[in-house]
Amino acid sequence: MGALPGPLREALERCEEGGALERGEAYALAKMPWALVGPALLRAAARKRLLHKAGIVSYSRKVFIPLTNLCRDVCGYCAYRKEPGAPGARSLLPEQVLTVAEWGRRAGCTEALFMTGERPEQRYPEAKAWLRRLGYASFIEYLRDMCEKVVKRTGLLPHSNPGTMRYEEMKELKQVNASLGLMLESVSERLCRPGGPHEGAPSKHPRARLAVLENAGRLRIPFTTGLLLGIGEYPEELVDGLFAIRELHERYGHIQEVIIQNFRAKPGTPMALHPEPSQEYMLRAIALARLILPGEVNVQAPPNLTEGYAAYLDAGINDWGGISPLTADYVNPEAPWPSISALRRQTEAKGSRLRHRLPIYPDFILRKREYLPEGLREAIYAAAGEDGFARREVLE
Repeated sequence: MGALPGPLREALERCEEGGALERGEAYALAKMPWALVGPALLRAAARKRLLHKAGIVSYSRKVFIPLTNLCRDVCGYCAYRKEPGAPGARSLLPEQVLTVAEWGRRAGCTEALFMTGERPEQRYPEAKAWLRRLGYASFIEYLRDMCEKVVKRTGLLPHSNPGTMRYEEMKELKQVNASLGLMLESVSERLCRPGGPHEGAPSKHPRARLAVLENAGRLRIPFTTGLLLGIGEYPEELVDGLFAIRELHERYGHIQEVIIQNFRAKPGTPMALHPEPSQEYMLRAIALARLILPGEVNVQAPPNLTEGYAAYLDAGINDWGGISPLTADYVNPEAPWPSISALRRQTEAKGSRLRHRLPIYPDFILRKREYLPEGLREAIYAAAGEDGFARREVLE
């Protein structure tokens, strides 16, 4: 492993055998010159992935349902959020939700990905009045009802990402979701200060988001989280974010996947001219995630946000995330998803096999059945094959 210091060589060798980095080791590997550390870091991450994931790379065939793009918070990089009455502002009515879900069912999707802005009814009287006309007090209450209706009408399995959630809200959403998600994004409180990307977004404070992750563990909810990279974090903060996730998973066993996502500059946002992270930075971060996190945790990177995304397989990912044959990536509309056939070709070219998964991972279906919501178990078992992956593979 070249000129790496002996203790770091030993740390990477330990990881290749299934172990994990300690914090000091990760700090050092996060800051060393890439030319010195890159090849050894990637080799160790790839070997650990192969050891725990057996050459299988998964994706979820989904339909994206943006319940509303109104949002209480203002993040410096977000173009998804709209003001009431602005061009593109929308909140979907029940019949629109069910229509999109039915399109997804016909296209062979198994996941209904629900997304909302952060509690828009707390900021906008228009949002509160719109909900009241439908008979709801909050978008999370509306979301719960729509998840239940989608399951009953189409059999699609919901995965919801509505922003921060209270314990009782999560308890309700668990009943009608195969899994839930919330990006941690960063543990840096510094990014919440004036001038930072999270200055206008109180829900992005690390304490608020870590509380959600902990409550998910207490409630035994299969949970998706991750980091958003390139928004001003320091290397140590990247590492600290991964360790925060690891510590929660070691306590509760509920983190099913960790997304390593690159910031994309959006026209018209305060960070429109902010530099995007390099592929080298992303490869290092993905490899560190694989080497810090327990082997059973799945590591994902979105393939639509980077040219040459197949390189991420060399850094240790084993999942491409949700891919939709129907709907756009409403958070990054400038970046269409690759076709599933293209994803399969890229994956197989790297010596791995692409598999269609559900929004709850096979490990939870087969070995952590206490995490399955009682009301969805029949639907989950109907959609899953004997190995826990989707029963039906759709080639395109």
